[in-house]
Amino acid sequence: MGAATNVVDNKEARLPREVKDALQSMASEWDDVVDSKALQVIPLKGAMTNEVFQIKWPTRGDNVSQKVLVRIYGEGVDVFFDREDEIRTFEFMSKHGQGPRLLRRFRNGRIEEFIRARTLSASDLRDPAISALIATRLREFHELDMPGPKKVWLWDRLRKWLKAAKRLSPLEEAKAFRLESLEEEISILEKKLSARHQRIGFCHNDLQYGNIMFDEGTKSVTIIVSFYQTGLLCIYFTYRYLLSYDAIGDVWMVSKYRCNSAWLSDLEDIDGFLFKREESKLCLYDYEYASYNPVAFDIANHFCEMAADYHTETPHVMDYSKYPGLEERLRFLRVYLNSSGKKPRDSEVQQLLQDVEKYTLASHLTWGVWGIISEHVNEIDFDYKEYAKQRLRQYWKRKPELLGSS
Repeated sequence: MGAATNVVDNKEARLPREVKDALQSMASEWDDVVDSKALQVIPLKGAMTNEVFQIKWPTRGDNVSQKVLVRIYGEGVDVFFDREDEIRTFEFMSKHGQGPRLLRRFRNGRIEEFIRARTLSASDLRDPAISALIATRLREFHELDMPGPKKVWLWDRLRKWLKAAKRLSPLEEAKAFRLESLEEEISILEKKLSARHQRIGFCHNDLQYGNIMFDEGTKSVTIIVSFYQTGLLCIYFTYRYLLSYDAIGDVWMVSKYRCNSAWLSDLEDIDGFLFKREESKLCLYDYEYASYNPVAFDIANHFCEMAADYHTETPHVMDYSKYPGLEERLRFLRVYLNSSGKKPRDSEVQQLLQDVEKYTLASHLTWGVWGIISEHVNEIDFDYKEYAKQRLRQYWKRKPELLGSS
């Protein structure tokens, strides 16, 4: 539920005076900007934690504009992560040239280098080629060796958020959401889903379409990572991917720049599934919730997000008829597992499929509680309460089928 960003309109008045002054001062130092005061402010729709703006200035080049990103921190959202830790780490990584540069800071936000790529739409997640790139990139991401304790954060985070939800909710609302029973539900899930065979990796935890950027014209992949538990909040990784076809071996593969190639799958494994033979750029970002967790939870959360479209007249409404069907899930999981370079056993695929389905319950519970909190602390135009109702309703509906009567 991070920033799903699309351009909506031009409202310069929404920027605080100190931000406008900082932008104009910064632009005045750029030789190619025609007029530092001629800035265009474009709010980016869909951000649910911060207010995000694209800023543009006309330049002396043909059809070229100078762009930056302004991020104004949301009020009251510190219950979800530690903002000061994020800022300190963002500054550290920016100074060392990792990923987008930090250009300026102001009292309640920052100005960042603008990443030039297209944010995905809800329908893009169903594109087989894009889905394959997501699966491959997600596997790479899960294997990152990040500093700090490599422990599961899911259950502690849920309990922390539940305490905040109880504290913020009026009595009648708490009863309607059955908050008193959710502590036991968390314990049930932790007991039922924790297993020795599950793999723990560095997880995005919020892989909705608005947190993925794509550019057909290039091959670089930039990952912006921010997670609060270990204090390492904004770390940037750049990779290059190229989809290609080997006619001799009759296989599609993803090549990673400066790394060994990773076979995606042979055609019979994925029922004639084909990739587009184009250079592609895939960029995952806004990792405010990222942490170590079971990788099955991260994939489950991505599948659940396929039921969402945050760029409609009712962005809070989830359509669970759009949850990926069995073949679509299996295709994603096969690509994910094959991207390690080793063909998975059928039993391995089936085990991951079962684990992912069960972890959809944890996803519903996590974002249901998140919605309850956000209703009380966030002023962004989004019906958090109704969103929470839908996620928790889906949890109670699916629990008997996935876990039995417990």
